[in-house]
Amino acid sequence: MNYLSVENIAKSYGERTLFENLSFGINKDQKIAFVAKNGTGKTSLLKMITGEDTPDAGQIVMRKDIKMAFLAQEPQLQPELTIEESIFASDNDTLKIIEQYEKALENPEDEEAYQKAFENMERHNAWDFETQYKQILFKLKLDDLKLKVKSLSGGQKKRLALAIILINRPDLLILDEPTNHLDLEMIEWLENYFAKENMTLFMVTHDRFFLERVCNEIIELDNGKLYQYKGNYSYFLQKKEERIASENASVEKAKNLFVKELDWMRRQPKARTTKSKSRIDDFYVIKEKAHSRRKEHVMELEINMERMGSKVVELHKVSKKFHDKVILDGFDYTFNRGERIGIIGKNGTGKSTFLNIITQTLAPDAGKVVIGDTIKIGYYTQSGINPKPEQKVIDIIKEYGEYIPLTKGRTISAGGLLERFLFDRKKQHDFVEKLSGGELKRLYLCTVLIQNPNFLILDEPTNDLDIVTLNVLENFLLDYPGCLLVVSHDRYFMDKIVDHLFVFRGQGVIEDFPGNYSDFRAYEDSAAPEKEEKNEGNTAKNWKEKQVKQGLSFNEQKEFQKIEREIKDLEYEKKQIEQQFTAGTLAPDAIETKALELQKIIKSLEEKEERWFELSAKMES
Repeated sequence: MNYLSVENIAKSYGERTLFENLSFGINKDQKIAFVAKNGTGKTSLLKMITGEDTPDAGQIVMRKDIKMAFLAQEPQLQPELTIEESIFASDNDTLKIIEQYEKALENPEDEEAYQKAFENMERHNAWDFETQYKQILFKLKLDDLKLKVKSLSGGQKKRLALAIILINRPDLLILDEPTNHLDLEMIEWLENYFAKENMTLFMVTHDRFFLERVCNEIIELDNGKLYQYKGNYSYFLQKKEERIASENASVEKAKNLFVKELDWMRRQPKARTTKSKSRIDDFYVIKEKAHSRRKEHVMELEINMERMGSKVVELHKVSKKFHDKVILDGFDYTFNRGERIGIIGKNGTGKSTFLNIITQTLAPDAGKVVIGDTIKIGYYTQSGINPKPEQKVIDIIKEYGEYIPLTKGRTISAGGLLERFLFDRKKQHDFVEKLSGGELKRLYLCTVLIQNPNFLILDEPTNDLDIVTLNVLENFLLDYPGCLLVVSHDRYFMDKIVDHLFVFRGQGVIEDFPGNYSDFRAYEDSAAPEKEEKNEGNTAKNWKEKQVKQGLSFNEQKEFQKIEREIKDLEYEKKQIEQQFTAGTLAPDAIETKALELQKIIKSLEEKEERWFELSAKMES
């Protein structure tokens, strides 16, 4: 059954055309994701589907009896209502019956009203509905129903809007970045909810795990054309790669044909026959095909980062609390060069506070943070940038730096970095106020990277970034030689770039888990039955007290992680000394000293690699 049809729609803003002649349909039980680069009209399309905006051409037709709901990035709620009143304000008969019953419970002396409300609950079988909606509120951490909307945080408002929609169960649900402001536990619950419920979904999301587990179809807008893939994210990646390979082969073939046809065109007399006119028309089609180029950007940067000394960042007995909420409790940690740490935990456990303490924008209550003399911190926060009026994109980034030094004396300019992060030369001279929310985030990221930090801290960097930009960022970070500390609820992103995790459990408990997010999730899932049996789910036995998988004890697993980092450091030092010898810049009296230092590094490297192989063999046995 067709719920909604998008028929040849187009949208422009001034001289800028977002898209034209777009057509697709949404049918019952489909779970569709719409994928496109930032600034190409994703949010505009959602607004047109929901009736907040209209297309310049074409039409959007929805089935008359369909109930549709829209979860916007910034939901519109009535500020003076409480959470409970916001839920009951929706047009749902069963909810109105439950509301009457709740009011009757508050006035037990009015037995007649209570009896009537109770009978209504029985007659309409509202008990199950009440259980379901209270479970949704519990999972989305909306416990205090008497709180007013105006006192809620942005994340709480998003969760309330989501709860109202899920409780009312629309036929068609339109979602704009549904996982933003949700912690990992909530996201995984929502995934399971959508996977098992017969709901029709159309969403824009950058969360690739969510795409993988929820969606059964992906529609991609790429260079003004729509492509439809009947499958999840893995299937989309496979088929997109095949499509691009086919397009590239077709372009090469067209180029060869174009050369031949160009020669024929030049040899033609002025008088044209019907046959030759047809061939001329074909020539222009071939020419357009031959000159089409995909605007893809591949990150292959060898950053010549400033060398880090032996001291990076050290935290000594650091404590911090707000009233009764403990964030850190005597926390000790010494960062090594090249460490890549992900931070996970529920909202409110202190992840952002921890980053602010490391960057010394917030003082600890006790203990101290020591930053090495050679350390240059780059900090990407959730607050973003505040551009001046009529400031251009290129001017913003040049305020922070003109270029990033690369190896072999090369550099990448501010404009070059912007290009790599999908701002073409024309876009670089646009006014900043014309950028979309995702483009602003991308620009802010470039302002942090152009400063060439050797200790990079990212607080939720993936929010509002499209999948294309996420791939660019991931490729950049995979080549990044410095220390990396990242808070993110994007599990796919975390799996790809971090080596181990700080798990914030709350009340000052922070665990260092030796693996990425999928490793952690697998461990938690395997440990869950034992936890329930022993502790009835109330207290979690520390995973450190147990043997981890793959045949390594906890200490061996830690040693393995440490050796990997040490090998990386030694290889870096070896390369630096070898470059000094190659450049011929060493003074005669320094050559012997450096040669002995290199010999020592090579010996240490061989020992570390031998131990690494021993542990690897044990892990695989």
